[in-house]
Amino acid sequence: MRNTISALIGIGACLFATGGSAQKIDWQVFAEPFISSAHAQSVDWQKVDDTLGRKPAVSGDVHRYGFPRTDLTVTLDGVTIKPAFALGGWVAFKPMHDGVMAMGDLVLLESEINPVMLKMIGSGLQITAVHNHLLGASPATFYMHVAGHGDPVQIATAIRDALAESKTPLKAAAPASPPPAVDLDTTQLDQIIGVKGQANGGVYQFNVPRRDPVTEDGMALSPVGPMGVAIAINFQPTGGGKAAITGDFVLTNDEVNPVIMALRTHGIDVTALHSHMLDEQPRLFFMHFWANDDAIKLAKGLRAALDKTASTKS
Repeated sequence: MRNTISALIGIGACLFATGGSAQKIDWQVFAEPFISSAHAQSVDWQKVDDTLGRKPAVSGDVHRYGFPRTDLTVTLDGVTIKPAFALGGWVAFKPMHDGVMAMGDLVLLESEINPVMLKMIGSGLQITAVHNHLLGASPATFYMHVAGHGDPVQIATAIRDALAESKTPLKAAAPASPPPAVDLDTTQLDQIIGVKGQANGGVYQFNVPRRDPVTEDGMALSPVGPMGVAIAINFQPTGGGKAAITGDFVLTNDEVNPVIMALRTHGIDVTALHSHMLDEQPRLFFMHFWANDDAIKLAKGLRAALDKTASTKS
């Protein structure tokens, strides 16, 4: 109640400052947090959790469910890829006025793509992209981006039934105890990348937001990390101060080739360039990358590429 009163006082102050010109005020700016919060409270999240067989990571009003391919042993350039590094499928649910907006990225083997796709479209979900992220991995993995709007439990059921057509583990594994160490100078990595990273399953991860908001169907995709529209950078230690790196840059059209040049100049391979969504504003392109070298050297190359983007830096 106290928060609501404070917000109303803020609105009143804005009206006073504009001479009471209500018609000139974008009321959606004020209303959206209240609407989003109210709808988040109306969702029966326990039913969604039970349907998907796991607990989510909750950020703001977004519930993000992870579907790591812990069943796969994938190698690339002699590196055994950890699930958190490049095999972490996910689906995020964000409340909206008529249910939820759901979007995600599922990790699949080639033989699993069409069985999962048929189940998805049969349940009314959208497929927004299918592509590779890495080159030369064994076995090859592909990434299916999905979207949906409506009842959260129905969407969760559709996702679960579709993933049952693959060998994606439908029962969440217990977290490793203790978690794997990240044998890298993470303090220096934080300083170079410009944001604070986070250890996850033996991988050091960064989410670098873009400065400008991203929307889809008029809905702000925030928080940007959980909704998949932050620049993602992952470091997996490979010994002796080295690391494999992968992730994706989130780019507008004018940033694509400057970032390609920056990455290639610093010995970082570009492994994919594509879209993830269909109706986002501004139109975005996602550039995936790979290298295995001295971690600090690679971080400096990534920083050079980040400097070609309209991204934030602490």
